[in-house]
Amino acid sequence: MSGPSRSKTIPPRAPNGAGTAENTLRLTILGAERHADLPVRATLRRWIRLALRRDARLTMVFVDTREGRRLNRSYRGRDYATNVLTFDYQSRPEAVADIVLCMPVVRREARERGKTLRQHLAHLVVHGVLHAQGDDHETPSQARHMERREREILARLRIPDPYEDEVR
Repeated sequence: MSGPSRSKTIPPRAPNGAGTAENTLRLTILGAERHADLPVRATLRRWIRLALRRDARLTMVFVDTREGRRLNRSYRGRDYATNVLTFDYQSRPEAVADIVLCMPVVRREARERGKTLRQHLAHLVVHGVLHAQGDDHETPSQARHMERREREILARLRIPDPYEDEVR
């Protein structure tokens, strides 16, 4: 990725020849050049598209622990770096959001959970995109709905259930 940011509008296209147009995605990626182990842009875009239910303007930002901690402290009042933060500015009629991924946390969690970085990152990208469209997990009902959507999307990517080993 050259320069500080790249943005590209991806036009609607027919998925698998089905004849219906997909949602339009305008994607900007920031900070990827500092993380050599990230998947290519086309892979990130594919993960995002699978989770989209409407047109979207998204910015994915890849940060270090210091920036992740600063953002989490400033916006959520929690003094630690977290894996993903979604700043959803608008969810309808078009989703507009920044999705911030703290890569050192994502890498550590993947190792601790016995997942590949790709599997865990795909899960967190999907999770962030669902938040960008208004999904949440504050109540048990919301959490069940959101987790069900994540499982369905990740299964299409042949990624194992990320919640399989969690104790409820």
